[in-house]
Amino acid sequence: MDRTLEALYGTGEAGPHGSGGPGGAEGRGPGGRGGRGGGLSGSAPRMARWLGDIRTYFPSSVVRVMQRDALDRLGLSALLLEPELLEAVDADVHLVATLLSLGEAMPETTRATARAVVRKVVERLERRLAARTRTAVTGALDRSARTGRPRAHDIDWNRTVRANLRNYLPEYRTVVPERLVGHGRAARAVGKEVVLCVDQSASMAASVVHASVLGAVLASIRSLSTRFVVFDTSVVDLTDQLDDPVDVLFGARLGGGTDIGRALAYCQSRITRPAETVTVLISDLHDGGVRGEAVKRVAAMRAAGVRVVVLPALSDEGAPAYDRDHAAALAALGVPVFACTPDHFPEVMAAALEQRPLPVPEGAPGPGER
Repeated sequence: MDRTLEALYGTGEAGPHGSGGPGGAEGRGPGGRGGRGGGLSGSAPRMARWLGDIRTYFPSSVVRVMQRDALDRLGLSALLLEPELLEAVDADVHLVATLLSLGEAMPETTRATARAVVRKVVERLERRLAARTRTAVTGALDRSARTGRPRAHDIDWNRTVRANLRNYLPEYRTVVPERLVGHGRAARAVGKEVVLCVDQSASMAASVVHASVLGAVLASIRSLSTRFVVFDTSVVDLTDQLDDPVDVLFGARLGGGTDIGRALAYCQSRITRPAETVTVLISDLHDGGVRGEAVKRVAAMRAAGVRVVVLPALSDEGAPAYDRDHAAALAALGVPVFACTPDHFPEVMAAALEQRPLPVPEGAPGPGER
């Protein structure tokens, strides 16, 4: 354990995995700068052996931290282009973001391995999020079609009892249900529309990964129409790839500038039923476009009847960095602005679809709904 930690966090002296920083350069510090540096060599075999060592000696939560530190401190992203290293890595959302950021620099020989690694993480996230998301969202869609003449299997007993409490018979200790309240069966036609507008700047990498998985889950719900748009200074509509979130992720291009107003203008142009549409903007709100344009677009969408939600982050991380002035301007319009974990997202979407107050997490950064 000491040798494995020394290789990453040591003083740059010769160690069991080589000497110096990346490529064996002595005295290299974090990111290749002078100062403290580890002993990881730039050779793929030594790096693969080190990746195996950390999985042997440390729990998975620590392994992921050490992998991220190796990438950040020693500038080892290029080594991920080696297929044998990708197979040895304990993949997580942050590794996926690193792979996606390599983009066109990734050689064809590595691309298939990279897709396999990304798919492994995506499938893990789907297992964690899919059932809860489908249950919450389909329940919201069913409740929006509430009927007064439900079939037996569609009766909402909690609401039926509350609606008939005046008909309580003490001698029989029962309620006589004069009026039944129930859920309408899920309509075959599309009931609601959701637009996910996702900032693909480098700082939003983890949010892009989670949004892609959740977008694919939403797209699988027949009574919901889901559009998925990513943007930087340009806008790309990836809706037709939502059947496979891995394709969505490889269609994104992490990095670059940000023009939120342009992205919202595109989304606005694709909305056909404003009163039945929820638009979710996932962005840290650092905008390089025309000042005030994004706020104007949101105001126009709300005036037309669109429900707008802004998430400065959709990740498991702590409080995100975001443009607080921009967030305050949106909150002044009555738009909820708060960071959200992927596990909380289903409840947020269900509330938005039902036009009820959103379950904003306690202590969430950003102004709440006004």
